[in-house]
Amino acid sequence: MNKVLILLGPTGIGKSNVAIELAKLFNGEIISVDSVQVYKDFDIGSAKVTEEEKQNIVHYGIDILKPNDYFNAFEFVSYTKNVINDISLKGHLPIIVGGTGLYIKALVENYNLGGIERHEEYRKFLEDKIDKEGLESVYKMLLDLDKSMALKIDKNNKLRIIRALEIIKFGGEKNISSSITANDYKIFALNMDRKLLYERINQRVIKMIDNGLIEEVKKILVNYDKNIPPLRAIGYKEVIEYLDGSISKDKMIELIQQHSRNYAKRQLTFLKTISNVNYINIDNYFIGFEQLTKEIEKWLKS
Repeated sequence: MNKVLILLGPTGIGKSNVAIELAKLFNGEIISVDSVQVYKDFDIGSAKVTEEEKQNIVHYGIDILKPNDYFNAFEFVSYTKNVINDISLKGHLPIIVGGTGLYIKALVENYNLGGIERHEEYRKFLEDKIDKEGLESVYKMLLDLDKSMALKIDKNNKLRIIRALEIIKFGGEKNISSSITANDYKIFALNMDRKLLYERINQRVIKMIDNGLIEEVKKILVNYDKNIPPLRAIGYKEVIEYLDGSISKDKMIELIQQHSRNYAKRQLTFLKTISNVNYINIDNYFIGFEQLTKEIEKWLKS
């Protein structure tokens, strides 16, 4: 059975840096769980670790796709299962670091997404229903079909609602007997005082702008259509609004900060839907990191 360490937490809390320190201590290799970092050219806005920041620690799940490629939870689970096995065979500790909670949940709670493709005809049916009857009508469909799944999804998140209905209709049942259960997952989530976290997020956004986020988006738009999925991510969509002349630069920064804070709040809420999460408070980084390492050592010896 492969032991797999998972490090979760809201955006801006410093997961990547903690993971790198843990990898150095425990002979680990890192698997990124970020729905934007998988794409090439999306560096600054996704807070992708640089080669220097990696400190020679092997990273997976970064720069593995072109920006116009499609990627979802099924692709993540398939890719990650293979990488976990590869890392474990080398005698190293797989350390999964993320932000995209749905992907983690699909992995550790053993969802068989069945390689479900996008069913455009069914999606069009749902889109037409939304246009005629409102988003609440398809959310009610989801409630009727799978109440537990519906309650874990924001009733205003059209993309997630449509995908959930697609999974239910075309075979996304839970597969208890899947080989995914061969892995021994230990899940930790970093947390800190909300006010301190929001201050960190605000400062990180300023740093992204200073580091060239606007220029990064301009380069992406030269090569790709503005409607590719990763350009809908926080940080990128607001820059596009600015470049289109819809908002000022100050408003752009304000919106990226606000949307990032809102996203952090949603991430913390979503964490509550994942089983067996061990929370580590890092208001004091050194105390929190020491507690984290002690618990990992205990788990590795068990």
